[in-house]
Amino acid sequence: LLLGCELTASTKSYTFQVDEEDDSDHILALSVVCLTDGAKDECNVVEVVGRNHENQEIAVPVANLKLSCQPLLSLDNFKLQPPVTFRLAAGSGPVHLAGWHRIMHREDASFGEDDDFSEEDEEELPPIMPAKK
Repeated sequence: LLLGCELTASTKSYTFQVDEEDDSDHILALSVVCLTDGAKDECNVVEVVGRNHENQEIAVPVANLKLSCQPLLSLDNFKLQPPVTFRLAAGSGPVHLAGWHRIMHREDASFGEDDDFSEEDEEELPPIMPAKK
């Protein structure tokens, strides 16, 4: 599933969350953060707000965009665990965020105990021969 949202001076945050009763694992991957039409030449800082292993809220800046020097940032599918909030910490945007959301059903996510993979099943490779001169 594709994800997209826009942060502006009037809409400074967007929260992505899933149903707590859902028995699936969710992965949210952020691909691109970019300034869009109407952006001013000012620093636009985008933060990701989530929870750490102690369930404390933490905010981490992931992009600092400026129209004249860096209007776009590729985050190479930066993976996050929902719920997560994207916040425009500085600037007025508009900043567009794009990525994808993957749902993995728990019964499909791991190998079952019935799967029997052993070293005997691996194909034997021929030895590497030295190059001829």
